[in-house]
Amino acid sequence: MFDHLTIDTVTFQSWQSDFQTAFDIRLKQRLGNMLGESPQRLKDAIGHAVIDGGKRLRPILVVLGASLDSTPGSLPDPNDPRLEQLWNAAVAIELIHGYSLIHDDLPSMDNDDLRRGKPTVHRVFDEATAILAGDALQSLAFSLLADAPQTDVKTRLNWVSLLSTGANRMVFGQQLDLNPPAQIPALAELTRMHELKTGALLYAALMMGANQSSAEDRAALEAFIRPLGLAFQIQDDILDATGTAEQLGKTPGKDAADHKYSYVTVLGLDAARIHLNATMSEALNALEPMGTRACGLRACARFVLMRDH
Repeated sequence: MFDHLTIDTVTFQSWQSDFQTAFDIRLKQRLGNMLGESPQRLKDAIGHAVIDGGKRLRPILVVLGASLDSTPGSLPDPNDPRLEQLWNAAVAIELIHGYSLIHDDLPSMDNDDLRRGKPTVHRVFDEATAILAGDALQSLAFSLLADAPQTDVKTRLNWVSLLSTGANRMVFGQQLDLNPPAQIPALAELTRMHELKTGALLYAALMMGANQSSAEDRAALEAFIRPLGLAFQIQDDILDATGTAEQLGKTPGKDAADHKYSYVTVLGLDAARIHLNATMSEALNALEPMGTRACGLRACARFVLMRDH
């Protein structure tokens, strides 16, 4: 299935670690600049939510989407000055992701106590502060896009359009998740929900990075990111059913305990694993026309499949 990958898992994970370090420096810098006059409690809640945690998959997709032609057959140097124009976009989408996690964990939604190996924001602070932290992250994200350096107006407007559409579609998916059908949904219904709830931000991330790509490349990337987003969710559901709190950094078994529909509860564990492999094959096949230019994306896809948290 992965014979055509030219970047092995160890190399990608090493690069991912370097990327996370570079990204976190930019994230802290931008939050420090934007939150200068805000109340300390709000700063602390935001920092608790988004600093020093997470896989940074969405920022990675921004950078890989923008690096198809600059690093064929390899991964981009996270400290390359040419990436400077992308950092605001990469940080912005992580802030939107952070806001979504804060609100998703609230008692009125998933009522979770653990996120990224730490107590959730509303548990450490309070529910009202958690809501405000999420609200602030959302507005800060769009401020970053408006002020992105070394970018033209057309690019910034396209980023705003992609991110706002992705955030809205994510909310649509969350509403569907909160109001499931009375009977076990068909696979197509479950897929639609997760294309919105999980896939929409991943799509926005990759296409923000590929803003300057050709129409042909964008079509291939769109055909790749849809099944990749679903594969990410299927693996998440499998891990929820099989992992531990220590491994996952969040409460396992939530789907079954809350009587939520997931790929595991709908298909069963073995069938979900088969569906995961088929979905990942669809994603990888979409990249075939791009050859070695898509090596980084293939390695990223393999990470999604092999991850254990």
